[in-house]
Amino acid sequence: MGTIRAITFDLWDTVIIDDSDEPKRADLGLLPKPGERRRLVHQYLSRHEPISREMVDLAYDTADAAFRLVWYGQSVTWTVTERLAVILKGLKRELPAAEMDELVRLHEDMELGVQPDLAPGIAEAIKVASETYKLGIISDAIFSPGRALRELLAGHGLLDCFDAFVFSDEIGCAKPDPRAFTAAAEQLGVDPAEIVHIGDRDKKDIKGPHGVGAKGIYTTVVKDRGSATTTADAICRDYRDLVSIVDSLNS
Repeated sequence: MGTIRAITFDLWDTVIIDDSDEPKRADLGLLPKPGERRRLVHQYLSRHEPISREMVDLAYDTADAAFRLVWYGQSVTWTVTERLAVILKGLKRELPAAEMDELVRLHEDMELGVQPDLAPGIAEAIKVASETYKLGIISDAIFSPGRALRELLAGHGLLDCFDAFVFSDEIGCAKPDPRAFTAAAEQLGVDPAEIVHIGDRDKKDIKGPHGVGAKGIYTTVVKDRGSATTTADAICRDYRDLVSIVDSLNS
């Protein structure tokens, strides 16, 4: 059994609190992100030919449902470009290339304009962990691609703490696909058995690393999605304990 030399982190609801930007958006008088995405598609299409908002919403809802089916069933996350192409095809509409590029970028950068918050205690835990272990990020990209997620980490002063980045839009697969974890091991220069991964979803963040011989720590710091039934090697309920938990797995 390999000694742990590296820690990889899920991003959403592990390092960054998903949708913690929504109260900030509300305070600024902005629509929630799902509503803003649909508004944008309606706005861009309406420039060329009238279309009802109801039709746009229906097409968007259908594409979202298909995305989730592929994400969970096939461990693939469609890029924003692919998702919007599905929506437009369903509506039998097209946009000029330049406008399509603008629409994609507005979707991808939405969480950069009003940024979500870090999980409590994670910044200090990451900085302390980086003194002993190599660190990496393994994250599924839903709307924000790897490019934008790096910017979020940089904005919080954490980007330089990490030695590896595996984002689903860049690698072409999502957790728990073994390739996500073996790619991180390759970037980190370690064997998969020398990694412990931390995340909040048992199937993706615990069974995924277990599938390549790595360990998994289940985090409940942001949300507890099933700690009572997780197959994790350990559970982290407070990030002040994270490094000591990893150290104990090495004992």
